[in-house]
Amino acid sequence: MNFTRRMITLALVVLALPLVVSAQQRSVAPNSHSWGSYHWARTANPFTVKLGDNVGSAWDAYLTTASSDWTQSVVLNTTIVAGQSNNNCRMTLGRVEVCARTYGNNGWLGLASINISGNHITQGSVKMNDTYFNTSTYNNPNERLHVMCQEVGHTFGLDHQSTDGSSQNTCMDYFSNTGANAGSTLSTHPNAHDYSQLSTIYSHLDSTNTAFIVAGGIAADSIPAMGEIAFDGPGQWGVEVERSQDGRFSTFVLDFGADRRVITFVTWADDATDEDGQPRVQGPRVRTQEP
Repeated sequence: MNFTRRMITLALVVLALPLVVSAQQRSVAPNSHSWGSYHWARTANPFTVKLGDNVGSAWDAYLTTASSDWTQSVVLNTTIVAGQSNNNCRMTLGRVEVCARTYGNNGWLGLASINISGNHITQGSVKMNDTYFNTSTYNNPNERLHVMCQEVGHTFGLDHQSTDGSSQNTCMDYFSNTGANAGSTLSTHPNAHDYSQLSTIYSHLDSTNTAFIVAGGIAADSIPAMGEIAFDGPGQWGVEVERSQDGRFSTFVLDFGADRRVITFVTWADDATDEDGQPRVQGPRVRTQEP
């Protein structure tokens, strides 16, 4: 792990560096693509992550495939359960809510958010923006599966496996199954490195599990403001701590204090602009933001 990688990790943990850093500035080696030490608390492996189904028939097959793919891990299983979310895809304690709606021309294609209490994930959400997926650019099965698989993978504590836009044949890379690549099935499933990284993240056992943490009232959702935030745009995501060189991927951290935070991974549409109206595909613009 190089110095830049360590500093970015530190920014996520304590928000000491509220600086946008290009993902190209750090090298991600196989089996090391995780964010900090964020994980679901559990006392035994394998454990089960519930995926709340808040999607319609256009997405059911992709959610089912992603769930089946990630369940091939030796340390975790996923199960699809009835969704409990509202129109904003509000997170539910102890599980991941998966939603697909027309969220508008707001620039993002897919989102994954996780609530963190200490180093433990207490809940998560995945959002697919049908405003873009209903267009000819994104409405193809390979791009739908790539984005669904990736956003669900983020909710387990996984980062991207590569950052240069080339395919590592994993859904956790920056490859885009659009345009000339629309017919490609590359990068639509996890690969061996993803499963190996999950084994590393969950190699230790905790003295308690997420259900106990939630019952103890120390989850981030115990903060009243949490329920009032839709997490639908940059103004609600906190500090942008990382952006890919092509501008298509970003990571934001919203800090609530008391060692509680929300991390949001963003997949931008190819033609998206940032909050200053500048095309994100032009590359990174390093700037300082207030937490």
